[in-house]
Amino acid sequence: MLDLRPVFFVIGSLLTVLAIAMLIPAAVDLGLRHPDWQVFAGSSAVTLFFGMSLFLSSRRSTFDLNIRQAFVLTVLSWLTIAAFAALPFAFSELGMSYVDAFFESMSGITTTGATVVSVIEAMPPGLLLWRALLQWLGGIGIIVMALSILPMLRVGGMQLFRMESSDTSDKVLPRAAEIATSIALVYLALTLACAGIYVFGGMSIFDGVAHAMTTIATGGYSTKDDSLRHFGSPMIDATATLFMILGAVPFVLYLRAIRGHFLPFVQDSQVRWFLSIVIVAVGLMTAFLIFGEQQMTAGQALRYASFNVVSIITGTGYMTTNYDEWGRFAVVMFFFLMFIGGCAGS
Repeated sequence: MLDLRPVFFVIGSLLTVLAIAMLIPAAVDLGLRHPDWQVFAGSSAVTLFFGMSLFLSSRRSTFDLNIRQAFVLTVLSWLTIAAFAALPFAFSELGMSYVDAFFESMSGITTTGATVVSVIEAMPPGLLLWRALLQWLGGIGIIVMALSILPMLRVGGMQLFRMESSDTSDKVLPRAAEIATSIALVYLALTLACAGIYVFGGMSIFDGVAHAMTTIATGGYSTKDDSLRHFGSPMIDATATLFMILGAVPFVLYLRAIRGHFLPFVQDSQVRWFLSIVIVAVGLMTAFLIFGEQQMTAGQALRYASFNVVSIITGTGYMTTNYDEWGRFAVVMFFFLMFIGGCAGS
């Protein structure tokens, strides 16, 4: 019989973290005197109750996950987190059905970026921040899941986190937990840097932080109905383009760079191919916008081509213009680019 106690223990831990995260938008709404802070506080309490119940009832001194338990954990963790993350959407003033709320939370935590909300700017600030937080947590969660689950499934997941792009079995750091912690710190540092530049480029602090989280996670949730087109800033577009690329690179390479080893950025075949495809696609699209029907200037063409190519190829989904109007060549190219995605371990 399958022992689910280790599975419930891990899920309980994840729900506890989720409950704590709900207090952040609760504090924002409370500070802005928006009544939805009570929704987040209540949702946090419910999530914490179930999380701690699973955590305490399943706690043991030591346990190991076998392959069957790892499969069950992977499925149940996504479903459970999305189910509880949907509570603030379901009980907010938006009046969402639970099905729509579950869709919104699942789209956020998986960094998919699809939404059922028609007027985003009408959402309370806490919910806007919650959408961004879900994508931010989901972005780093993929890497942690790979570190924790894939090696148990014997599918070579730890190959993403080797010291060199070779057959050596040396890890970047002695233990997977240390790798995960270091990656989380890099993730946080990139987010703060992105937020700072966004604010410097003209965003409010709230918009800057929210967009930074969804940019690094390559999720694409925005606080504006027109996405980044709302700001109309070349600097903001360039910042988003840069950090979407940084978010699409294997995070273990940043750990190598911190330790003084920069060659892996050049030697890694995956990164070389990814950046090569980006450069070629941007070059072709820039030329098309200059010499095609759009007749853009070189500066405009490079700005719109680089942003939209990177947004599509990384799966982020930000928008600054309606590229459907660019013609068939652009639509066909973007169709194929959207299948590529970021690098493994990004």
